Amino acid sequence: MKILGIETSCDETAAAMLQVPSTKFQATNKFQILSNIVASQAAIHQKYGGIVPEVAARKHIETIIPVIQGALSPQFQRPDLIAVTQGPGLITALQVGVQTAKTLAYVWNIPLVGVNHLEAHLWSHLLNQDTRYKIQETILPAIGLVISGGHTEMVLVKGVGRYQLIGRTRDDAVGEAFDKVAKLLGLGYPGGPIISHFAQEGDPDKIIFPRPMLKSPDFDFSFSGVKTAVKYHLKNLIPVGNLSQAMINDVCAGFQQAVVDVLVSKTVIAAEKYRAKSVILGGGVSANQPLIKELSKRTKDSALEFFYPAPEFTGDNAAMVALAGFLNQKKAQPGNWQKLAAQANWSLA
Repeated sequence: MKILGIETSCDETAAAMLQVPSTKFQATNKFQILSNIVASQAAIHQKYGGIVPEVAARKHIETIIPVIQGALSPQFQRPDLIAVTQGPGLITALQVGVQTAKTLAYVWNIPLVGVNHLEAHLWSHLLNQDTRYKIQETILPAIGLVISGGHTEMVLVKGVGRYQLIGRTRDDAVGEAFDKVAKLLGLGYPGGPIISHFAQEGDPDKIIFPRPMLKSPDFDFSFSGVKTAVKYHLKNLIPVGNLSQAMINDVCAGFQQAVVDVLVSKTVIAAEKYRAKSVILGGGVSANQPLIKELSKRTKDSALEFFYPAPEFTGDNAAMVALAGFLNQKKAQPGNWQKLAAQANWSLA
């Protein structure tokens, strides 16, 4: 079975071909990625310090066909199923992928399934060489944490398609907070990789930033406050533009540590409360190595299994969309392309 995945939820235009030996999920299934093409717009949006939806949509229109052609090359083989990101995301960006997928499904007369972008991130760890065989009963229930520039959600995972939202950010997504702090420091965009880079040389204990909602009885998050704390620290420290590299390193390290402490603590507490067997991490911020290291330690101490995607599957990509399409293939029927519509605010739960 060959699945064409298409992803255009934000600023990456992506397409991938995934091959699965069987149409049913089995413990012996091997997901073979035949292609995984990603055209990033990061360089385009750098000068704006963030994503401009209209600019992103126009770029998707320019690149979607060449990217799909690249995913289908070198020898074209018509897929058995098309999976496209239906939401959540920027509505103008989603429309490009959805309309393209509907057209292909009609022309080829093959089934089409809409995929929840957050669900794709949640199961992206299955594309890893060492974890791709583990799913459902062996690791469930699980606490799923999806963290990116646009999303910060914690869900209780009871099975594929069976999710209970137990926590989310009340303001900034964690990746958004990284972007804003990087902008305050004049480091550029996207902020996550840049801050992590400079934090390696900084002292995380030199500047103690607040840990918002760390002690709250729920599993919600708030990252706007810690971003504001960085802003006022810089204002009181020294005029903007005169920061030494050592100061920048320490600010990055202190901010990153504050975020990691909140994410890890709440995730482990949630796992204990819901008697989870594992923790599943996904999304662009799941590439953060201090977060991976701390969660690995804390889950091991709590006798929990811990799954997270390989670095190449942390950001938006179409391989994870194709995988989510495989897991949701029962929803796909030939001719159903007419009913599929982009859903900008589609909730995972």
